[in-house]
Amino acid sequence: MINLDFDKGIYRLALERRPLNEIGTEMLDELERALTEIDTEKAQALVIYSALERGFCAGADLRELYSGILTTPEELQAGAMRAFLDRIHQMMDRLDTLPLTTIGAIHGICFGGGFELALTCDVLVADQTARFGFPELRLGIIPCFGGIPRLKREAPNSVVRDLLLTGRSINAKKAASLGLISQLVKRGEALSVAEKVAEQAGRFDRRAAITAKGFIKRLPRQDLELEKEHFLSLFSRPVVKDCLRRFVQSDDRMPYLPQGLDEPR
Repeated sequence: MINLDFDKGIYRLALERRPLNEIGTEMLDELERALTEIDTEKAQALVIYSALERGFCAGADLRELYSGILTTPEELQAGAMRAFLDRIHQMMDRLDTLPLTTIGAIHGICFGGGFELALTCDVLVADQTARFGFPELRLGIIPCFGGIPRLKREAPNSVVRDLLLTGRSINAKKAASLGLISQLVKRGEALSVAEKVAEQAGRFDRRAAITAKGFIKRLPRQDLELEKEHFLSLFSRPVVKDCLRRFVQSDDRMPYLPQGLDEPR
C-alpha cells in the first residue's frame, strides 16, 4: 500500500493502494509505520505522491466504514469511530509538524481524506490533471481528518465555504489562483518538480528551516478537536448509514466523484 525510500537526504513516500489510495485501517497502519521509519535527523525533506495513474487519493475508505457500521453493535459504533479518528488525527498532526520540509506531488483526484492528507504538506505541486474537493456533505457528514481547519489555515473563508457547502471540485489552475498549490506544472511532471523543490529545501541550514516551519505553520489544535466532535455528532444519524449504503451499492465506476466535476472551475 505504501512504499518509502530514502536517497540523498530526501524521503519519498508513494501511495500504492488500489483502487485509489482510500484511507482505511490498513492504509492508516501503513502510514503510521512509514512515519516511524522516517529519520528526521538525517533527512531534509519528504515527498508524498501517488504511484497510481488515476490520482492522488479518493479519500476515506467508505466501503470499510459502511461495513463497520453493519458489523459493529450500535452501542459501540461511536467509540470505535472516535478511536479511529484519534489515530487519524495523530498521524495527520505528526505529518503536519514533521521537522523537515514536506512536499505533496498531486495529480488527478484529490478528494475528501486525500485532500486532507495533502493539506498537511508544507508545499503542494500539482499537475494540470489535479482536482480538489470535499464531497462529504453528500453523505450527511463533514470532513473528519482535520481538513476544515487546515483548509482554513491556507485559504480565505469564502473558499472554504464554497468547497465545503457546494461539494464541487476545483481544478489545478483554480487551486493555484487561490494559493492552495505553489506550483502548477504540466501533466505527469508533479513528482519530478516536487523532487526538485525537496532538493532546494535541503540546501539550507536545518535548524533555521525547522524554526521557520514552526513559526509560519501552526497547528490549529482547538479547531481540529471541534471538527472531530462535529463529525461524531453527525455520524450516528440514520441518514449517514443510508447515504453510505447507496454509495457502496452504486454502479458508478467512481461514485466518490462530487457533483459538478466537469464544470470549468
